[in-house]
Amino acid sequence: MSEQRKAAPPDPHDFLAVDDSLSDEERDIRDTVRDFAARELRPHVADWFEAGTIPDPRSLAKAFGDLGVFGMHLEGYGCAGASAVEYGLACRELEAVDSGLRSFVSVQGSLAMTAIHKFGSEEQKNHWLPRMAAGEAIGCFGLTEPDSGSDPGSMRTRARRDGSDWVLDGTKMWITNGSIADVAIVWAATDEGIRGFAVPTDTPGFSANLVHKKLSLRASITSELVLDGVRLPGDALLPGSTGLGAPLSCLNEARYGIVWGAAGAARACYEAALEYATTREQFGRPIGGFQLTQRKLADMLVDVNQAGLTAMQIGRLKDQGRCHRNHVSFGKFACVAAAQRVASTARSIHGANGITLEYPVLRHMLNLETVATYEGTEEIHALSLGQAVTGISAFR
Repeated sequence: MSEQRKAAPPDPHDFLAVDDSLSDEERDIRDTVRDFAARELRPHVADWFEAGTIPDPRSLAKAFGDLGVFGMHLEGYGCAGASAVEYGLACRELEAVDSGLRSFVSVQGSLAMTAIHKFGSEEQKNHWLPRMAAGEAIGCFGLTEPDSGSDPGSMRTRARRDGSDWVLDGTKMWITNGSIADVAIVWAATDEGIRGFAVPTDTPGFSANLVHKKLSLRASITSELVLDGVRLPGDALLPGSTGLGAPLSCLNEARYGIVWGAAGAARACYEAALEYATTREQFGRPIGGFQLTQRKLADMLVDVNQAGLTAMQIGRLKDQGRCHRNHVSFGKFACVAAAQRVASTARSIHGANGITLEYPVLRHMLNLETVATYEGTEEIHALSLGQAVTGISAFR
């Protein structure tokens, strides 16, 4: 029997060689976004988080536009037409820096731009999408309301016809980019069911109020949208948007990015903890040499690699046209929970240093509290998976 080739030791930063399956083009996108994030985002994000805002969101939007990540998974209208895995890799590398920065990209591309791309008229697509892809116009997505989160069908925002116009009244809450947006995609109940509208934010009666005192997703701009008799021409209606399924399909695109993003946040926390554990000395040796710390690192290693494999498999299914919305629920449910475990454990390894912004772990830990809530709470995704395997709905 010929001598079996000896396997190389696993890479601590990609233990199961998840990225070995990447094509050259996928690897180039990963590296381009990773280099951009390291150069343009990571040096500033702790300060942005501490300040509770992004100081110059217009410049950041232009930089993201130049990078090509806004709506990169869409075809035409200035969009790159990237694959699902390529878009996922971009989300992973952005959220490895901060969830709020990945949210900026997700809301612009997977929510606002996707809604226009899927349901808009040609005039709406040509007017908004090229400028949004370039980062010259910013969009937001108004679905959630103060009393309507997990049950968006109970929304109170109304749109009524008045001659050839539409008049919108209502309030939307927890809207990323709301106060800096040029266009708000607003979902409202009408006599014909739930419909979507492209609302220029300079329309009289539209206002956006910043949400203050957040303890999570602080490197992000979050707003309340108020629509008080907002009068729109008939062509503001997204003609293809009929029923609740329309906004939910956009949310599924955003959730897909979260699957990858959570894997990135988990990786960042694990890598920070590994570096700290191998350099921080107590009792005359690195703390990574103690059994309890090694067990923590082993648990994190498994979570990080399982999250990475989950994201990659769902991305491959999506590129093959085989990704069901329940696959995305599986990914969000599993990857966010894994990232939360990793962030919490990484914080403990850092000891007192773990509560400062000098290290990324508590920032990620706090951000993940929001990630676990938005785009479907953990409980909602658990029920979606339960229904998928039993055929029985537990929602009502």
